[in-house]
Amino acid sequence: MTEHAQRLRDLHRPGDPLLLPNVWDAGSATAVQEAGFPALATASAAVSAMLGYPDHEGAPVEEMFAAAGRVIRVADVPVTVDAEAGYGLEPAELVDRLLSIGAAGCNLEDTYAAGLARPEDQAAYLASVRAAAGDALVINARADSFVAKAADPVADAIARGRLYLEAGADCVYPIGAPIDAVPALVAGIPGPVNANNAPGTSLADLAAAGVARVSYGPRPYRLALQALTEFAGRVLAKGDPYR
Repeated sequence: MTEHAQRLRDLHRPGDPLLLPNVWDAGSATAVQEAGFPALATASAAVSAMLGYPDHEGAPVEEMFAAAGRVIRVADVPVTVDAEAGYGLEPAELVDRLLSIGAAGCNLEDTYAAGLARPEDQAAYLASVRAAAGDALVINARADSFVAKAADPVADAIARGRLYLEAGADCVYPIGAPIDAVPALVAGIPGPVNANNAPGTSLADLAAAGVARVSYGPRPYRLALQALTEFAGRVLAKGDPYR
C-alpha cells in the first residue's frame, strides 16, 4: 500500500498535472484505467448518487467504503478515495478503513454539518490522520473557501492550504476556484495544488498556472447518465435507438 501511495504522490507534478476523470463504480474504474490513466479517484457526489443517496455524507459510511472497495478491487493503479469530511470517524479508524480496502490516498474536505471548519481545527484533524497513516496515504486536503463563499476566498484558501500542508497534507484542493484565481493560489500555497477542469476552463491554462492535479468531480457520472437518458429517449420514441 505504501508503494501505491508513493506512486500516487510522485504523479503530482506542478505544470504536468495528474488528470483524474473521477469514477464511481467498478465499470467506470475499468473504463478510465483502460483508457491509460495512471491513477483513479472516486467522487463522493457520484458514488452517493449511484447508491441512491444525497451527497455530503448522506449515504451510509459502510456503503461508501464498499463502493470504493469495488473500484479498488478492479484497479491495477493507485486509487484515491473521496472520504468527504471523514464521516465522523476518529482519524485512526478512518485510516484503518481506507487502508483495509487498499486505498492509496483520500480527499478530506473542511466543510461539516455546522459549516466551514476553523482552519486550526481542520489542521489538527489532518495532523492526526497523517500520524495514523504514516506514508501509506496521500492526503488531498480540500479548502472549501470558494464553495463556502468566504469573504476573501483566495486569501482564505491560501491560509488554509499553508496550515494543511504544515499538518501533513500532500496536496491542497481549493475546490470551485475559478481559473483566474488559480495562479494566485499556486503562488501562495507552498505545495501541490489540485484544481477543477470545469466547463469553460482550459486544461492548458491550469497546467501553465502550475497545478499538480486536476479533478473532474461528478461530471463524468452526469455525462454517463446523460448518454443513457438520450439512449432511453430514442428507445421510447422509435423503439430502435440505433437509427
